[in-house]
Amino acid sequence: MAVLALDTSAAVAVSLVSDDGARLASRTSDERRRHAESLAPLIEEVLAEAGIDPSDLTAVVAGTGPAPFTGLRVGLVTARTLALTLGIPVLGVPSLDALAVQAVSDLGLRPGTEILATSDARRKEVYWARYRVVALEGPHGFPVAERIAGPDVDRAGFVAQGQLAPPETEDGQLPVVVGEGAMLYPEFLPVADDAPLVPDATVLARLALVRRDAGAEQPSEPLYLRRPDVHEPARASTSSTTGGVA
Repeated sequence: MAVLALDTSAAVAVSLVSDDGARLASRTSDERRRHAESLAPLIEEVLAEAGIDPSDLTAVVAGTGPAPFTGLRVGLVTARTLALTLGIPVLGVPSLDALAVQAVSDLGLRPGTEILATSDARRKEVYWARYRVVALEGPHGFPVAERIAGPDVDRAGFVAQGQLAPPETEDGQLPVVVGEGAMLYPEFLPVADDAPLVPDATVLARLALVRRDAGAEQPSEPLYLRRPDVHEPARASTSSTTGGVA
């Protein structure tokens, strides 16, 4: 029995884990403009590597963003379609939540440390959320980080003003900045050395399992945070289409 996790909030990431969270196989693709073409082959590859039939899956985990409309939609539609076909649940996890938890492990952050997790929102903006480390090892030995602000979207300079300026954290330290959104604007958002940049689908899956065991709701609604870049053209007025005048 296994759980399949998908995240298309940044790169395309796919992971297959056992019901106790052990990683069975994982794949990533850094293709940012062809999520749909990249995702299905990666799913096939992880299932084949682990020798898992789709009918053995017990849940599908989907990263819910925040992220631009098109890429995020690919992952969520794929997750929902696969889950519906197999009759299993979809567990939604905000992608920045997984990035923050990953930072706790990767950087060895102690309880009380705050994290500013970011991703690329395009239009010279970043998605962000702020977290506080609760424990290095919580349920199932997995780190615990609580979200204390966000998610939201804004220009990097405004995020820095709001999240990195005094008053600082309770112990006088600024939040640890992680994520590729900040990497694009180092003059405003200095990223910690060795910080994770994109969500790891394995971490996404493990976080979903911890929350499932705790009985938490895990909706799969996407976190777009703003309207898509492409809009339906407004209809022309009757007078302009018929040549009439007021």
